[in-house]
Amino acid sequence: MSNNWHDEVLADVEAGVRINDRHIVDRIRQAVLMQRLPPGTRLPEVALGEIFGVSRSVVRKALTRLASDHVITQQPNQVARVSAPSIEETREIFAARRLIEGEVVALLAGKLDHDQCRTVASYIEAECQAHLDDDEAQRIEHSLAIHHYLADHSPNRTLGAMLSDLILCTSIVIALYKRAGLASCYLENDHAELLALLERSDAEGARHCVQTHLTALEALLDLRPQDKSIDLAAIFGKTG
Repeated sequence: MSNNWHDEVLADVEAGVRINDRHIVDRIRQAVLMQRLPPGTRLPEVALGEIFGVSRSVVRKALTRLASDHVITQQPNQVARVSAPSIEETREIFAARRLIEGEVVALLAGKLDHDQCRTVASYIEAECQAHLDDDEAQRIEHSLAIHHYLADHSPNRTLGAMLSDLILCTSIVIALYKRAGLASCYLENDHAELLALLERSDAEGARHCVQTHLTALEALLDLRPQDKSIDLAAIFGKTG
């Protein structure tokens, strides 16, 4: 995905894309996943309405949906904010993801066909190239694609849906607590090793690999809150 959100949103408008609550939900979710909207970022209704060129009622519908998915938090008479899990909640999120993703990859071991394995391999290659190119936005996008692909192809659809939610939660806490210069999910060779284990039908090996990967990532986080100034218009582009 392009780093230039302004161009993307303007392109949507020029292409006749209808800006509704679903569109706003998708935009904000993607910005959180890509760590463009750090935890704690204020999301004022008026500002979002001006940026997307919609009424406050449309913005409210979008924020309500995002709150129900735990992407943002809303309190009475307060401005909505991107969720900012505590240190304890961060540890719980990683613990839950180790359990869920560990089970998903164990179930997937030996179940992906040749074309599906090649798809995962292409994401891994693209992630590596983006890392070499120092293109963090693209690297994050390809890393997320790997994990979402595994979630989407989980033999147990309930576990797959839970994993998709945890991927978003993990992205939020990484954005909040990652050390300066830390790539969100780049631990060299981990994804390639996981794919090799899946191809070899090594369920327990795949489980151990992904759990070790997540533990190593958690250990790299700097568990101190960060305060950043965010320009919403620069991220989403003003469409009004």
